[in-house]
Amino acid sequence: MSEKINLSNYVLSEDDEFMNANQRAYFRAKLIAWKNDILREARETLEHLAEESANHPDLADRASSETDRAIELRARDRQRKLISKIDAALQRIEDGTYGYCEETGEPIGLKRLDARPIATLSIEAQERHERREKVYRDE
Repeated sequence: MSEKINLSNYVLSEDDEFMNANQRAYFRAKLIAWKNDILREARETLEHLAEESANHPDLADRASSETDRAIELRARDRQRKLISKIDAALQRIEDGTYGYCEETGEPIGLKRLDARPIATLSIEAQERHERREKVYRDE
């Protein structure tokens, strides 16, 4: 079961050994499915933008179309960055470091990873990071 996992019926268990073969397969499948969804949406956006390239004679229509286009392109840029984080997470699965906090080396936790499979910090480390960020931002 460790190589192929059905995302719809596999249940993560805190009782199992952390990052065992089934859990790694689960997260690999989840990350790949997420990446494929993003790539599909990007293709659909490109198709939509190609169709929408018509020149609108009305200035308001043209402005609205340009605003929509800018918003879509910004969203795609964020998703491009997300794909690189997904690829990094897949690489961590391959090298055996996935699921462990980059700061402390402690397990991140299955619930956090299930909710945010690209997480690289434990909840405690993430909170410390955000507090430091807020302090610097407020100065």
